[in-house]
Amino acid sequence: MKFLFRKASACGLLLLSLPALAGQGAVASPDRYGAEVAARILKEGGNAVDAAVATAFALAVTYPEAGNIGGGGFMTLYQGGKPYFLDYRETAPKAAGRDMYLDKDGKVVPGMSLVGARAAGVPGTVMGLWQAHQRFGRLQWKQLLQPAIGYAENGFTVADKQFQYRGEAVQLFAGKTNFADYFGKMKGGETFRQPELAATLKRIASYGAFEFYHGETAKLLVAQMRRDKGLITADDLKAYRARWREPIRIDWRGNAVYTAPPPSSGGIALAQLLEIKQQRASDFTDVALNSARYIHLLAEIEKRVFADRADYLGDPDFSKVPTAELTDPAYLKRRAAEIRPTSISPTPDVRPGLEARQTTHFSIVDRWGNAVSNTYTLNFDFGSGVVVKGAGFLLNDEMDDFSAKPGVANAFGVVGKDANAIAPGKRMLSSMAPTIVTRDGKVTLVIGTPGGSRIFTSIFQVLNNLYDFKLPLQQAVAAQRVHHQLLPKDTIFYDEYAPLAGAAADELKAMGYTLKDQGWRMGDIQAVRVMGDKTETASDPRGRGVGIVVD
Repeated sequence: MKFLFRKASACGLLLLSLPALAGQGAVASPDRYGAEVAARILKEGGNAVDAAVATAFALAVTYPEAGNIGGGGFMTLYQGGKPYFLDYRETAPKAAGRDMYLDKDGKVVPGMSLVGARAAGVPGTVMGLWQAHQRFGRLQWKQLLQPAIGYAENGFTVADKQFQYRGEAVQLFAGKTNFADYFGKMKGGETFRQPELAATLKRIASYGAFEFYHGETAKLLVAQMRRDKGLITADDLKAYRARWREPIRIDWRGNAVYTAPPPSSGGIALAQLLEIKQQRASDFTDVALNSARYIHLLAEIEKRVFADRADYLGDPDFSKVPTAELTDPAYLKRRAAEIRPTSISPTPDVRPGLEARQTTHFSIVDRWGNAVSNTYTLNFDFGSGVVVKGAGFLLNDEMDDFSAKPGVANAFGVVGKDANAIAPGKRMLSSMAPTIVTRDGKVTLVIGTPGGSRIFTSIFQVLNNLYDFKLPLQQAVAAQRVHHQLLPKDTIFYDEYAPLAGAAADELKAMGYTLKDQGWRMGDIQAVRVMGDKTETASDPRGRGVGIVVD
């Protein structure tokens, strides 16, 4: 396997995979509104980037728990036969400091990096969508925002699960933010309108990203920061830039897999997972999917990946990230040799190997063979809970993705070190891994998921399901998934959608593992697959996503 770096310059609605002729477009989106918007744009002659821009803005209205204009994300693109990667991750405000979430005794203040205005990083979504459109879009910018404006102005029907998330958020944010003023009346099955957000989207449609970072929306955001004693200033907004970076390329079984470079850990982690598993291929011979032995082998691999993640990964603009070293086949061969195929490696012995929850994703292909894999986020459900008064959009709580204190876990239970310490203007480490697989220069799979630290382990397992076990796409996406991340010690997480039970669970417990229902669903995979003259979509039954193949 080779790793190269190309210059870039819950029960929900389950839509079964649908066949279509090659050369047609397709979308897999986390809700039906996003899917319908993308399909509409593709039918109107838009390309994958046009559809992605329109979908992202639509989800900011209809999927407010994660869709956003007040957050950030990553976009992996395949345009004109070439891969590209756009980093529009949030950044720390200039007033942010390394110890800003610690009390006088040097201990992390619970919840401070998750709730309220001080939890928010400088948003990147609008700039990212603008730059993607400026470089590759075919249709007019204003046209792409019309569906979102319509949903904000005229309303959309609230999903039952969405209402449940809203109820939990109202309790979390009560007395701390203005969340209930805007979302307190949201009810399942009823129409929900957002007039302030509609006005904001109209301004962005007319004036582009400049409006969000320099215009009326910027003024409203800064005013909200002042009211809530937040840190984002007008200068922070004016200074924000999205960055075109070199995507990670993984040559794997005759395929080229393009995925996220730092400041995401997702791409490096996915590369490590795939290569270490390939190095240990003999251990997997005749091992049944999701058997005790299979899950143990995955855990052995994953704990080493998370050990590296904690020590080495952060924003490459602020510290050297040893990407080449971490994905070097010789290094991964050495890491693979540490695997214990029949017993648990003691957690203290699994160290970095070198010397020295709520996010959302959609996948799109167009009739010309271009593709977009886009993951963007507010972090947890409804972000920081702060709504910009007069503008009607939620702000992220991405500052929690920094290491508030080296060695102390964040809300996903993941620890970090100095490479991911808070610094002004810095991008926080992510696990997002929007991924595109090609073969012979043609897109064959577009895939991604939300899920925090579960993102790259979920994609890894779906790839195994497709390429090792030859499962149909929908079954590969729906199959049981598990997760292990070194800490908590010897703990394997599962979800209630596909519980880890029966003989496999008994065997794992006998080996010394602790099995734990993580309390929320293991991702929400959205995938589009192209096989010869057939195109199909798969939306994870763990969510309420919809896939559409466009004639």
